[in-house]
Amino acid sequence: MSNGRGLNVLVTGGSGPSGIAAARALHDAGYTVFTVGSDKPRIEAAAAEAGSGVTPLVCDLADLAEVRSLHSTVRELLAEKSGSVDGVVHLVGGWRGAKGITDQSDADWEFLERGAITTLRNVTRVFYDDLAASDTGRFAMVSSTAVDSPTAGGASYVAAKAAAEAWTLAVAEGFHRGQSGHKQEPVDQRSAAVIFVVKALVDAAMRAESPERSFPGFTDVEELAAAAVRLFETPAAELNGLRLPLGQ
Repeated sequence: MSNGRGLNVLVTGGSGPSGIAAARALHDAGYTVFTVGSDKPRIEAAAAEAGSGVTPLVCDLADLAEVRSLHSTVRELLAEKSGSVDGVVHLVGGWRGAKGITDQSDADWEFLERGAITTLRNVTRVFYDDLAASDTGRFAMVSSTAVDSPTAGGASYVAAKAAAEAWTLAVAEGFHRGQSGHKQEPVDQRSAAVIFVVKALVDAAMRAESPERSFPGFTDVEELAAAAVRLFETPAAELNGLRLPLGQ
């Protein structure tokens, strides 16, 4: 477990309310935080809102070459402290829906595949070795309760989320196999990959825009942020491979 000192965390999808909340909470807990977005002005504004010590970085996470360049940039920024990335909180997402099965469009699927699956595949492939080598390696993604009860209208969205969950569980198995589950030289589990499961996310701006709504079952972005911090305060063996429901 950690008090945050000396750990380095990457928040991907950092321009939105959940990214800002997570970056702020991790920064306040004592972590070195890098927040990543594809739009330079937006991610710089988000980082400034999250905290004066949060570092904004620009990257198209759906482009593997750019993610590799991002990795090199972070390593260079951490070179003075001989550090590497200890955690990735992956908050890239998006929603597309339809009326049913027959009108699920290729355009929507491509959008969802790129955002929910491709970005996650790229980030985990590039940063996997860092997380596996860390004494407190953590990877987290956000999924949906809809995966447990798919609807025809949400078929593409749920299929993309289910694929992202499967990939994340494979990352968890890799961490286990390389550490506590290693056949020849098992060691204490130090790295974990988890899935936060929410119905939907809500933030202060949404509440202000619709004060008459109660948002039942929604997860506030501040709760998600607190859960991200707790990942680094909980032993990896108690986390690895779990689907963790929030706000329900």
